[in-house]
Amino acid sequence: MTSAEYRIESLGPLVGSLLPSDHFKQLYADRSLAVAVAVKSVADPTRQQVQVVHIPSGEIVFQTTPWQQNR
Repeated sequence: MTSAEYRIESLGPLVGSLLPSDHFKQLYADRSLAVAVAVKSVADPTRQQVQVVHIPSGEIVFQTTPWQQNR
């Protein structure tokens, strides 16, 4: 059994039209699946900030846009 090592994060609230919001609380064992869920779960990944984090290392393995507080 593989441990869940990836989580989806966002600076703002994540509300996707394709998947229920509880998917944003779920941990994933597969990096590719976590990235796919992150992208499919936001309405516009070019405007909504979302990232996938490798939990053990804290490394950001995917993000949709630069994380800046002030635009």
